[in-house]
Amino acid sequence: MDDTPRRRRSEIFGDEEDGRFAFPAVGNERALLTGVLAAQRSTLEVKCAGLNAELARRSAEPSTLSLLGLVRHLADMERRWFRTVLAGRDAPARFSSAEDPDGDFDGAVPDPEVIAGAWRAWREEVAFADAYTAEAPHLDVEGRDAWRGRVSLRWVLIHMIEEYARHNGHADLLRERIDGARGL
Repeated sequence: MDDTPRRRRSEIFGDEEDGRFAFPAVGNERALLTGVLAAQRSTLEVKCAGLNAELARRSAEPSTLSLLGLVRHLADMERRWFRTVLAGRDAPARFSSAEDPDGDFDGAVPDPEVIAGAWRAWREEVAFADAYTAEAPHLDVEGRDAWRGRVSLRWVLIHMIEEYARHNGHADLLRERIDGARGL
């Protein structure tokens, strides 16, 4: 029998020691939810790390799915749920609209200014969401959404974890298509 260690078909990026999963696994519900959401957000960053124009590479025709499109889409989702629905602010989406509902993905082009703007928008929306969540008196704070009706901060945190987890799966495949790298 051959005892030679088998090699993976591609390199793995990110690891369990990079700090994304260092949040407590027991305890306060707010800390658990925000810890898992922060890990999912960090995972998106890890999957995009080291890329520039390649972020705009599409998955496969006819899809417009790209890593950059995911960053833009998730910036819009952060903005919608935290700034518009929960905080009640008049804050239209940054990248999509009623006239251009797929603008988050269609506008994801390999232009350095577009890429920098997407990351800047995403970070601004994450910072707002984090501040809103930290300052909320409890997880039962509610907002009103045209799609779901009444929603609580708790539900929004759970929904955003689900949103990131789904799209991080897409990001795995997109990154592997770009350079063969796979990650945690």
